[in-house]
Amino acid sequence: MTAWLEGASNNEFTIAGMPGSTFMALVRVILVILPILTLVPGIIWWERRLLSWMQDRIGPNRSGTITLPNGRQIRTFGLIQPLLDGVKLFLKEEIKPSAVDRLIYVIAPALALFPAFALGATLPWTPHTGFWGHFSPAANIDIGILWVLAISSLGAYGIVLAGYSSNNKYSLMGGLRASAQLISYELAMGVSLACIALATGSLKMTDMVAEQEKALWGVIPQVQNWFLFTPFGLLSAVIFLIALVAETNRAPFDLPEAENELIAGYHTEYSSMKFAVFFMGEYAAMFVFSGVFAAVFMGGYHFMPFNYDELAVTFPSLSSFWYALRDLNYWLGPAGFLVKQVFMLSFFIWLRATLPRLRYDQLMNLGWKSLLPTSVANFIIVGIWIVATEMYGVLGGWVAFFGAVALLALLYFNLVSASRKSREAEQRQAISLVDGTERRSITLVDPAPASSSGKTV
Repeated sequence: MTAWLEGASNNEFTIAGMPGSTFMALVRVILVILPILTLVPGIIWWERRLLSWMQDRIGPNRSGTITLPNGRQIRTFGLIQPLLDGVKLFLKEEIKPSAVDRLIYVIAPALALFPAFALGATLPWTPHTGFWGHFSPAANIDIGILWVLAISSLGAYGIVLAGYSSNNKYSLMGGLRASAQLISYELAMGVSLACIALATGSLKMTDMVAEQEKALWGVIPQVQNWFLFTPFGLLSAVIFLIALVAETNRAPFDLPEAENELIAGYHTEYSSMKFAVFFMGEYAAMFVFSGVFAAVFMGGYHFMPFNYDELAVTFPSLSSFWYALRDLNYWLGPAGFLVKQVFMLSFFIWLRATLPRLRYDQLMNLGWKSLLPTSVANFIIVGIWIVATEMYGVLGGWVAFFGAVALLALLYFNLVSASRKSREAEQRQAISLVDGTERRSITLVDPAPASSSGKTV
């Protein structure tokens, strides 16, 4: 089998008139598209079941119950429900308002679904050597992370065009919210990924996975250096995760479709399958971005953060056991990657069940005043750590790293203190109203003052 794959990749023969390399490229594309399309119904079912458990409800449990001739019933726990919803939407009458921009109205749902497939092609969901190396990634492009940022931003085009083409003020407002949200959080996401690219020295996600296979903190060879285990990587992961939730318009950042404000936002005027495509795009984007997070911060396809070869050297009496785990880790690489994606999807659902929707000013403040400055500071810290490591070794690098963290923390608290003092000077204001011959002074108090002191003007 391996020899046949090598022949196909080297273009030594043809299959059905296609060169071997073309055939393998087609196989890789199919292995990207099919999981994304087939797993979306399962993700919807998992969300409904997990939300019901968290909210003490039953959830979907009736659809698909099989009754045998002897009267015995086989429960499917509502697994058929997403398929039935899809059939319902497919057969449902499509209502298209007469005043919409028809061309853009039709194109917008497809644009919302496109980024998931374009990004899925770059995911290293298996080891990139040996047998699995022929299947993943479908396209190991040199600008991997830049590609992720560029294509992920295209998802907002579908939402903005859907709101614009609907000729509905609520839909238009939802589209504008999505564009403002994209600009606010795309910057923080980009800088957080730039920290990892700087530490890796490459933009490829395959190189980032390989970098995480090195010794933890440069001193513990038996444990892999997943970026999630490093201080700068953990901070980048938190920023990237928050920006990721905002990018996919998931709660608590689902302002473009806030039903209590905008009816349904950008897809108010959509029905039938076009309505369903928007949700397919959202869940597919969740699935793919979970894979990006797993590859960049959680070691990619590795089940556990262990270097089995180093463990075999450290504990030679158990070398056969460690080598067996190494081989098992290789062959179960796709399953390990999928488990991490499911974990991240469960986190998305947990956020939806826990946090209320943010106000729009809170959304903007979080993106511009918190995430972006923090990500830039983290980028500076990573640069200092790299330079100090090259000059003074691993220990010198970490000393410089924590020294930079302390200086930045001191700067942050000084800025907070200065900001608090400026707010204290403005929290109480007064105006004078003249009612006939009587002059009254009314004091206007900040609804959330930092302190009780203040002067009346």
